[in-house]
Amino acid sequence: MNIALLLSGGTGARMGTDIPKQYLMAGNKRICAYCMETLFAHPEIDGVQIVADPVWQEAIVRCGEELPGHRLWELKFRGFSLPGLNRQMSIFHGLEDIRNYAKDQAFVLVHDAARPLLSAGQVTSCLQGATGHDGAMPVLPMKDTVYYSRDGRSVGKLLDRSTIYAGQAPEVFVLGKYYAANRCLLPDDILGINGSTEPAVMAGMDIAMIPGDEGNFKITTKADLERFCGIMEER
Repeated sequence: MNIALLLSGGTGARMGTDIPKQYLMAGNKRICAYCMETLFAHPEIDGVQIVADPVWQEAIVRCGEELPGHRLWELKFRGFSLPGLNRQMSIFHGLEDIRNYAKDQAFVLVHDAARPLLSAGQVTSCLQGATGHDGAMPVLPMKDTVYYSRDGRSVGKLLDRSTIYAGQAPEVFVLGKYYAANRCLLPDDILGINGSTEPAVMAGMDIAMIPGDEGNFKITTKADLERFCGIMEER
């Protein structure tokens, strides 16, 4: 079984808008609706669990009911989970709820609602990449020269960019092992986690790296939003 865990509980503070970025309208629908279409329509995704604040759950339901395809929302939506104090706690809440209906051997695919340009091909690659491993993470090689600085004011040393990669979403994990990796970080250490794969690496899980997709960027700033709207206009 493959369950998608869609994170839509962020507040979008860095965007500086009145509502969270994933609920902004772009191209006549909410930003979160784009990746929802990909996840619900994908034949290898058996169910979708969504982390969202209760205030926005009705809006998500409306997006789901408008999905193209016959009864996709009714067939695959498994429920809402409540947001946590940070992104990783939101993931943990989702994992707890997923374990109520999925076995520990299932795969959970973690994706951000603010990454609207998720492709079906990337979902397939992530699921295939996780086969025989404890999980998989799409990555992009670093193109720029990378430096290390201890204080953020002066250069400490040059890093070998051939050994450094930028992680993306979606990330795929074996449900039971990933749940245990997060649970052992409670109650405080989990609040210092910034990347979904970090608890897995800390727990010694075998996480395969697969090629990422430069087009699958996360909308974080107004410039990102303008870029996405430009892409939609061209399409």
